[in-house]
Amino acid sequence: MSQRRHSHKKTKGGISKVFDRFSTAATKATGKPIAFIIAFIIIILWAVSGPIFHYSDTWQLVINTGTTIITFLMVFVIQQSQNKDTMALQIKLNELIASSKDASNRLIDVEDLTPEELEILKKFYIQLAKLAAKEADIKATHSIEEAAIKHRRKIKPIDKS
Repeated sequence: MSQRRHSHKKTKGGISKVFDRFSTAATKATGKPIAFIIAFIIIILWAVSGPIFHYSDTWQLVINTGTTIITFLMVFVIQQSQNKDTMALQIKLNELIASSKDASNRLIDVEDLTPEELEILKKFYIQLAKLAAKEADIKATHSIEEAAIKHRRKIKPIDKS
């Protein structure tokens, strides 16, 4: 039984790797100008062939079916590439945050927060932007920690002794 599970993992990983390689190649190929030119030529040939086929239902069905199938399949290919690119970008951003002594590590994996938590962070950064806009020095920086310290100072009762 353990061998069966192991071979299933191999197959699953193998299919994933093959699909990843295919989607990467397909995305690169279809993103080139030549792909657009070929698609455009196919449409021109189809349009020109209209009178030959008397603009029949079958003639229309050929282009409709072909474009629908290609669009349907490309959604999955593009989504695979997009997911991979997004994950790589998030890892790079996490590394930059983690390696910077001034950046807040709380922002690592921020993409996993709920929409409500992201909205709270967004409001916080809107406030930081407003603080930064008031600064005379456009290079001045603010962090979550700085904002918290300044906030505590502001609400701390003034000692008049």
